[in-house]
Amino acid sequence: MEITNFGFNQLKDPTGIILGERYEFLLDVEVEEDDELFTEGGLELRVILAVEEDGARIAHYNFADKMSREVLEFGLEEDEEAEVLAFCKDKL
Repeated sequence: MEITNFGFNQLKDPTGIILGERYEFLLDVEVEEDDELFTEGGLELRVILAVEEDGARIAHYNFADKMSREVLEFGLEEDEEAEVLAFCKDKL
């Protein structure tokens, strides 16, 4: 899995209920053709990053087919999740 492009923005909490800050990252991801995640239209990973006093963590993520916008029911492996977290933290 390779991140080829990204964008992010800070999410606002108008209620003030959520502690810390939240960021939404949209990552363009490229995978090998033989990977079960491969789609002809491309793959996007949406990540909600929670940043609090004790550090940052991935609060939520999901894969989507970029062409159809269909959410795909796949999860990241531990090493991939660590890689995505490090990438997102580095971009803040």
